[in-house]
Amino acid sequence: MTPMKEDYLKIIFELGGANKLVSNKQIAISLNIAAGSVTEMVNKMVDGKLVEHEPYSGVRLTATGMKYAEELVRKHRIWEVFLTNTLHFDLPDVHDEAERLEHVTSDKMIDHLDDFLGHPKRCPHGGVIPDRNGHYAKDHDKILTEAKDGETVVVNRFIDNHDLLTLLGDIKLDIGDQLKIISHDPFEGSVTVDNLTDKKQLVIGYKTAHYVFVK
Repeated sequence: MTPMKEDYLKIIFELGGANKLVSNKQIAISLNIAAGSVTEMVNKMVDGKLVEHEPYSGVRLTATGMKYAEELVRKHRIWEVFLTNTLHFDLPDVHDEAERLEHVTSDKMIDHLDDFLGHPKRCPHGGVIPDRNGHYAKDHDKILTEAKDGETVVVNRFIDNHDLLTLLGDIKLDIGDQLKIISHDPFEGSVTVDNLTDKKQLVIGYKTAHYVFVK
């Protein structure tokens, strides 16, 4: 399987494609690529029986696609935990290193690393880590843009993206922060929130808000 297909599988998994339909637009925003490129790759993945596609609605992982995605995500996120907690990498820098390591890591190696780390359940940016039997907690969260005005939500996880994690570090938005949704800008698409944890107001851009998952 090509690295690009693997990236698609991981992002569809991260966007909730195990349990719901994920739109091509969500995939394009998350991978920062053109919508036309997503359509082309999705068609290839449908042919390879990795995803199911519903016209005008989106894609979800097949059983085969899910198995591949869980294995990739498990290796990637366990390496992220090791790099962050043991080697003290800065969070925005761990993705690229984990990306390289996951492709040269055997199942035996990742199981030993999992044991060494005490079987972490989530990676440093909040994503679930499947155990060696494929079990993990199912997230029932949504992207920040889907939260309604007046609703109070809790930050659950972030998309694994270097620029995003750097930005979130700069504005000090963290997993576990409680946010009250003030408004959605009808033109720019940004979301204004009160961070009740840090007692400050933030204006979170349209693209950034698609990378932040809340519950």
